[in-house]
Amino acid sequence: MPAVVRAQGEPIRLATLTPLTGAGGPYGPVMAKAAAAVVEEVNKAGGVLGRRVQLVSEDDQTNPEAGVRAARKLIDVDKVSAIMGTWASSVTTAVAPLCWESKTMLCTVSGADSITLLPHQGYLIRTQPNSTLQVRRLGEYILSLGAKRVFQMIPQTPFTQSSITLLEAALKKGGGDQGSLIYDDKKPTYRSEVDQALRYKPDLIFAAGYTPDTVVLLKDLFRAGFKGKIIGFAYSINQKLIDQIGQADVVEGIYTFAPSPAADATAYERVKKVVGTDSPDPYTCQVYDHVNLVLMAIAAAKDASGTAIRDNVRKVSQGGGKTVDNAVDGIKAIAAGEKVDYVGASGPCDFDERGDIIDCKFRYEQVKANKLTLVKIA
Repeated sequence: MPAVVRAQGEPIRLATLTPLTGAGGPYGPVMAKAAAAVVEEVNKAGGVLGRRVQLVSEDDQTNPEAGVRAARKLIDVDKVSAIMGTWASSVTTAVAPLCWESKTMLCTVSGADSITLLPHQGYLIRTQPNSTLQVRRLGEYILSLGAKRVFQMIPQTPFTQSSITLLEAALKKGGGDQGSLIYDDKKPTYRSEVDQALRYKPDLIFAAGYTPDTVVLLKDLFRAGFKGKIIGFAYSINQKLIDQIGQADVVEGIYTFAPSPAADATAYERVKKVVGTDSPDPYTCQVYDHVNLVLMAIAAAKDASGTAIRDNVRKVSQGGGKTVDNAVDGIKAIAAGEKVDYVGASGPCDFDERGDIIDCKFRYEQVKANKLTLVKIA
């Protein structure tokens, strides 16, 4: 009899809450697909604690209000013990209180420093490096490009002020300086904002928005004749943006940066097969890791509650033990009394006491002939 049929008892209910629509729409569907593949694999192998795993997927629409409505449904109606994959920092900030109040584990890919400063009582971990780590690395890379006068153009988000403060500090360490402007991300043109930026005489502009507003901003920078360097987050300046703009001159030479998946890890190879691409994005790799971590934490605790996940997630991911790259092997090892150490598609999943990932590599790319090309991973 197949193992999936032998699994008995109430299903263990977990959830993904990803942006299937909105600014994060290019990422959310693939993130949910990767999570579902992990659950399917575990169910085929017999489930966890003799129980089948049921995954519920909801769309947060890259919108805090929609995210809260979806989270309430997942917690109150579906009775999930973990929510995985929140993407936008504003969504995670809005959803997190619902999770810690209901003792539901929250695993996120959001980067704003403020998130892990919330009083989440341990019911939150994130695989995305926080703003401090990201912006420090960004500043180092900008200086390596020879830029000294940087102008940051950024919409209002939970990480806006920290991004401005952190980048200025990073640049000043290397003899650089920064001007900045916070803009309304719903405007049809940013020509007046661009004129303000160009008065600063920057040699590099950091376009720190999301894809929809960055499309408008890049066109206005091109029309204004800006000839300096441009860099932005890879979640914003992606292939969708390049195709949407449709003018090679507008995007040629733009740099992007992002936390890098662990391209040399066996778990990364698993994600490539699951989603059917040679270069899965970092968020998909991180959500793949979320599901594996949660399932192994449940196995280690012999309990599927959110509190059990909170108390055991670090026990299966750091501190030594048998290295594993997937939940099926991890659950088997745990059942045999072995300690496991999960190394994921996004790299080692080691968290500090606040829930922040301790370190990761970053990927730097540049647009050449309407395609993103790798500059380096470091």
